[in-house]
Amino acid sequence: MPHTQPSPARDKPTATTQPAATAAPCAALSLEARLAATDAAMTVRLDEAALTYEVNTAHPATVVDLADVVTVPLTPTLQPDPDPTTGTSPVAALLERARHRMQNDGWCTGTLTDENGAVCLLGAIRKEADGNRSLETEAAAVLLDAIRRQFGDHVDSVPAFNDAHGTARAPLRILADAARLADARGL
Repeated sequence: MPHTQPSPARDKPTATTQPAATAAPCAALSLEARLAATDAAMTVRLDEAALTYEVNTAHPATVVDLADVVTVPLTPTLQPDPDPTTGTSPVAALLERARHRMQNDGWCTGTLTDENGAVCLLGAIRKEADGNRSLETEAAAVLLDAIRRQFGDHVDSVPAFNDAHGTARAPLRILADAARLADARGL
């Protein structure tokens, strides 16, 4: 085989054939590396979601009625109660007096008045009506109407409503509502 001489143009590097002085391009991530990165990101997101769920369900949101929370009289006990009958209709005044009686004497179920003097809704009305049966009947009718407006027509009677509660809060509130209703009606 004959020996040939290299041509000077072929062996001499030119500006167009010199390699560029740049960094090597980044190698693409392998499938395993991409899966590991995705797994790590999802783990962080799931941990955050779990923490958010725990915080949101730790104390379930409940509707709190301020009347259920406040258990002390709103007026100072050293001052006399204002006259509940001032400027109101007769039935409204009777219902306000019945509410004050229940507040002062206590509340009971199953009887008009218990051995300690506590009264139910009708017992308070009866004591405050002082024998006036027509006024007592009108007050009981307005009270039943107020109960049905708030709690529905399925409530059969005032005693059924009274006995369905475990505390005096709802009966006291409904007496105040019934007094406002009677006053608005001019009864």
